[in-house]
Amino acid sequence: MTGSSGHLGEALVRTLRGEGCEVIGLDVVASSYTDVVGSIVDRRVVRRCLDGVEAVLHTATLHKPHVGTQTRQDFVDTNVTGTLNLLEEATSAGVGCFVLTSTTSVFGRALVPPPGAPAAWITEDVVPVPKNIYGATKKAAEDLAELVSVDHGLPCLVLRTSRFFREPDDHSEIRNAYEDANIKVNELLYRRVDLEDVVGAHLLALSRATSVGFGRYIISATTPFSRDDMDQVREDAPAVVRRLFPECEATYAGYGWKLFPKIDRVYVNEKARCDLGWSPRYDFARALARLEAGEDPRSPLARSVGAKGYHSVPQYPYTTP
Repeated sequence: MTGSSGHLGEALVRTLRGEGCEVIGLDVVASSYTDVVGSIVDRRVVRRCLDGVEAVLHTATLHKPHVGTQTRQDFVDTNVTGTLNLLEEATSAGVGCFVLTSTTSVFGRALVPPPGAPAAWITEDVVPVPKNIYGATKKAAEDLAELVSVDHGLPCLVLRTSRFFREPDDHSEIRNAYEDANIKVNELLYRRVDLEDVVGAHLLALSRATSVGFGRYIISATTPFSRDDMDQVREDAPAVVRRLFPECEATYAGYGWKLFPKIDRVYVNEKARCDLGWSPRYDFARALARLEAGEDPRSPLARSVGAKGYHSVPQYPYTTP
């Protein structure tokens, strides 16, 4: 398990150990979920960690929040070279399968349709157009995974996760206009997934990798929208939500919340549900029901892991004070 001290890494280590699995956690940051403090950039460390390992879950990465604090070379070293180290050493060690955590950020500029166009319906068929070094290096890591999988027969699945972090939104205009919980529930409509569901997708990927061989999957909460809704959600998203969830208006009013006026893209998880048998539980409908009952819409696992931040020195909003 790489990135074992991070949001997803910790959640996966907790879950796997709870199921009686032996896990070796590797991270540059020490934690109770990390057994080896070291970098995936160091091939010797990677080789040592892979001795006797049956499967690799690769969640370690430099993230979008690091774009302003790390160099492009840092991103290449960690996201590309580090991933190549893992793939090649996994092949040499006879590892049975490899799951790479990627991101919907690889789609980049393809996520924003031109003025007057419907909201983008994002499936695995959409061609990525990276817009920053984060997206570019994650796409390169995906391509390396496919190359090694095809050339060496290493079963490898790539999971393009949407937002699951606890930290505040990175856009000040959004943070200033909406409560943080309001933002995250709104995003379940089109671009967010609960941490517990992400963990479930990774565990299914481990079990299905051998039969699939290689595949890329979008991991996001199941959207209530259909493709026919894309024109209207781009112009008047609340009208579509009110039609689908008549109870939403009263529930939101009770919290002083509001819906986003427009939505520019919708992530579609159909392929993951069909190929992996994934059934995410924490969608917008469930969040509404929990809010109506006065309950927290997040999963127990998401609440337990909490916020991590991305920097050792606070860089608001990415590291909570």
